[in-house]
Amino acid sequence: MLRHLTIRDFVIVDRLELEFSTGFGTLTGETGAGKSILIDALTLALGERADAGVIRSGCDKAEVAATFDISALPEVRAWLLANDFDADSELLLRRVVDAGGRSRAYINGSSATAQQLREVGEWLVDIHGQHAHQSLLRSDAQRALLDAHAGLGSLVREVGSAFRIWREAGQALMAASEGAEALAREREQLEWQVRELAALSFGEDEWAGLDVEHRRLAHAASLIDGAQFALGVLAEDEGACERQIDSVATRLTSLAEYDPALEEVAALVQSVQAELSEAVSTLRRYADRADLDPARLAEVERRMDAVMANARKYRVQPPELPALLAGWQRRLGELEVAADLAALQARAAVAQKEYLALAGQLSSGRQKAATEMGLAVSEVMRQLALSSGRFEVALLPIENGQAYGLEQVEFRVGGLAGNEAKPLAKVASGGELSRISLAIQVLTSRSASVPTLIFDEVDVGIGGGVAEIVGRLLHELGGERQVLCVTHLPQVAAQANWQWQVSKATRDGVTLSAIAPLDEGGRVQEIARMLGGVEITEITRQHARELLRFQ
Repeated sequence: MLRHLTIRDFVIVDRLELEFSTGFGTLTGETGAGKSILIDALTLALGERADAGVIRSGCDKAEVAATFDISALPEVRAWLLANDFDADSELLLRRVVDAGGRSRAYINGSSATAQQLREVGEWLVDIHGQHAHQSLLRSDAQRALLDAHAGLGSLVREVGSAFRIWREAGQALMAASEGAEALAREREQLEWQVRELAALSFGEDEWAGLDVEHRRLAHAASLIDGAQFALGVLAEDEGACERQIDSVATRLTSLAEYDPALEEVAALVQSVQAELSEAVSTLRRYADRADLDPARLAEVERRMDAVMANARKYRVQPPELPALLAGWQRRLGELEVAADLAALQARAAVAQKEYLALAGQLSSGRQKAATEMGLAVSEVMRQLALSSGRFEVALLPIENGQAYGLEQVEFRVGGLAGNEAKPLAKVASGGELSRISLAIQVLTSRSASVPTLIFDEVDVGIGGGVAEIVGRLLHELGGERQVLCVTHLPQVAAQANWQWQVSKATRDGVTLSAIAPLDEGGRVQEIARMLGGVEITEITRQHARELLRFQ
């Protein structure tokens, strides 16, 4: 659950340090005070897109840090370890945005990506925005809600993967059937080219070895003459270096007995003496092996000419020939498979069978969940003063299937504008749609696994007794997990376990937003303000106390 949120220089917030409690909490305040800024800041920490517009005027950067208790979330700790992050009982997500619009992300103090923030955030917080009822009209959003409520996410991914495999197999079969003649010509040409390069038998590292050997054989005479010359100067001619250095070493060693200052020089000369002796030995071994080999030189040159001829022919560098051959061999294998229409048909049939089997499982799961969801949402709708309405989840078959399965999902409502159930968009007014959306969100949140739920003004369009029921539903939800609701409704705020007030003030000519926790007296005053009226009277306060059940 969310424990702590720090916000610095974000929009109209200079600095906020917020400690979160368990249960159901509300965030209230005047319109425009900045209630949704807290939600925006939290979504930034959870990996949402960042830009320089979130930085408070006159500042060079904005920063948000959120701390979560993950002691009861083993899957989060496993993800952290798998991605090389520290995995203690607390998780710190931090995001910094600079004036250039660039952002930096951190997880437990280590650099991370925004994508990684989003991945881990999916386990931590579920945010329901005030415009959720608009997206609820989209078919894909309805399908996603049903699948999430039924816990079918992994099966949906398997179906999507099976569909892609089936589609690729079908495309391969179609391409082979329609382009058999062209494929045959390509295969014939490739077979000839592969035979030619395979006959060359040119190894991956052979060109470098041939180049070294060719240079050595081509300059064999110079190499032999150079080695003999060096041996003469160093060891074999009269007055050779080796003899002269031996004499110097012997003389200095004897003189060092009289003056120790010469010992270091004598030691250095002895070192030169040893290294020179090693060099002479190595040169003699080289001279003994070195010889002129015109036959081998001609053989190497013929080999290099053959390789160069093929490289020029296929317009590549000589070292690239082995990779070219490997690519042709792979393509030839693909063409051989493509030429086998029976095998391709069998492959497509198997892929289709596997897809239909998985999609059938998904359909069964959706059918069961659709019935349960319809009854459950209808029950919540009745609590929200839509007693005449009933909610249904229709599964509409799709010919041949799609990546998301064998059916499209359509939310329907009956009883509001006649008995016949019709698509949600065609029968619900704005206020009804808000309440139906809220009913669905409350229901799906109960089945979600995330520990923190945030509702950002989802109660727009409702009031009176319905608002009190909404507050009661959110309060019940708060008994199972942490719930935070941004609201304008006193009936909702009064049901909360704890309440924060957002206010806006001008300080040194700068408008700033602040959030303060409310005690019992503060809540009475804030609920009274929310109840309306230019002046807050004792009667209004008494009404607030009744809502809060403090009297």
